[in-house]
Amino acid sequence: MYCRECGHHVSDKTEICPNCGVRPLNSHHYCQSCGSETSEKQEMCVQCGVRLQQAQSGIHYYAGFWLRAVAYILDGVILAVPLFFIGTFLAFIVMASEPNAMQTEEAFASFQGFTFLIGLVFNALYTGIFHSSKWQATPGKKMIGIRVTDMNGDRISFARGFGRGLALNLSAFILYIGFIMAGLTAKKQALHDMIARTLVIRSR
Repeated sequence: MYCRECGHHVSDKTEICPNCGVRPLNSHHYCQSCGSETSEKQEMCVQCGVRLQQAQSGIHYYAGFWLRAVAYILDGVILAVPLFFIGTFLAFIVMASEPNAMQTEEAFASFQGFTFLIGLVFNALYTGIFHSSKWQATPGKKMIGIRVTDMNGDRISFARGFGRGLALNLSAFILYIGFIMAGLTAKKQALHDMIARTLVIRSR
């Protein structure tokens, strides 16, 4: 079908048009069936005969930088608990197997590097699982009413969610510029969204 706001082709299950950020059946500019231009008072498309579905005028639903920042903070607090226990457990295993294992700076640095990598993978799993779920959002995003979709507004796969989670690290490594991009780009996409071809939209 076609978005009634901008005429962009979208799937039947799309809730937010990736081209204009408006719900596809809102507005009255285009026929949702054939894409022909229509007027405000039309009830039926004169080109294809389909009855036009209209709702109140739409607004942009992309989630901006600050909404996303709050979600990241909430998720960070949630993730801190399991990551603390994972790090503690790994340290216990190492110390139990070799009591002197972390007495040198090199060994301690190696352990820190290993736990850091574990944290990156765990975070990617966390985001991949939740973003590909029926929520389409991590608990932090769910709490403030935003979710992740593909460029057509549909649910993403676990593979894409996992890759997006890994790409988050790139956004952070370049002085967090990748995150700041969410406040500057037209569709509020951060660098990791561009890499994974995803959108973050408001659910309410």
